[in-house]
Amino acid sequence: MKSAHDIDRPDWVVIPAQLKDGLTVRPLNKRQLKNWSLVLQARRIPWRSEKKGEDVQLLVPVDYFQEALTELNSYEQENRNWPPPPPVSTPLKDNYAVTLWVIITLLVFHHLSYHQLQLFGSQHIDWLTLGNADVSHIRDGQWWRTITALTLHSGPLHLLSNLTFGGFLVLRLCRILGSGVAFFLVLIAGTLGNILNALLQSPSHRSIGASTAVFGALGLLALYNLLRYRSSLWHRWPLPLAAALGLLAMFGVGDENTDIGAHLFGFISGAILAVVFTLLPGDNKTSNRNNLLSGTLALVLIMIAWWLAITS
Repeated sequence: MKSAHDIDRPDWVVIPAQLKDGLTVRPLNKRQLKNWSLVLQARRIPWRSEKKGEDVQLLVPVDYFQEALTELNSYEQENRNWPPPPPVSTPLKDNYAVTLWVIITLLVFHHLSYHQLQLFGSQHIDWLTLGNADVSHIRDGQWWRTITALTLHSGPLHLLSNLTFGGFLVLRLCRILGSGVAFFLVLIAGTLGNILNALLQSPSHRSIGASTAVFGALGLLALYNLLRYRSSLWHRWPLPLAAALGLLAMFGVGDENTDIGAHLFGFISGAILAVVFTLLPGDNKTSNRNNLLSGTLALVLIMIAWWLAITS
């Protein structure tokens, strides 16, 4: 590597790796050489590099030596703590039991939803009719359908696919944030996804399934990790988003019965919630107290939604 300046003059001196006058006590590494040469080039200071045995040296004309040291010292001072170290790893929480109970609850409810039941002296309940995400009814004010639809499935295969794919995502999210916070955010992401989907679909559109919430979990994980590593090396933090988009492309588009809009809007809602949650002030967002409150609120929202669905 050589500059465009004249390098045939004999009065060139070595820039010490420690940026102090005197003999070089340690060699330059490749990263230093690249960064320093760019600094010198930007300041229009002639430079050249040459190998000395296995090492490489950076040289400048003797008349530019002090100026080069000043510029390089300023550069090193300004970039002393860059790049910043990766964030401290978040201790993963042991939440397998809670996630397992949620899965069991969905399985039991799926079984009950296909049976005619009478609650509190009411008529037989048609769960699928009362709880599906019927766009026309949602636009008429039945907002609870955006929640109840997340708990319904068209059959065992539909339920199993959501539990298999979603289970890994939600479990990971639970271990990072805690079960209460994670399930609350996933529920809100699924609800927002259904709301956005209802705004754009035709009035005759109907849908059921937890897949909107599952893709909400995918968006939450992707953006949470992206924002968490935004200060790390540039090639590290895009990976969660790229992986999420790949999964969205692979599993978010299926046959004619697949609600692509719900999957996409669920993912977008989860991504937005991840940004909001990350930017919220405070260091105790995932504390045990907040997890308990968030988990309780998620359960209450589901119960209120079904109460309104049954009694309205």
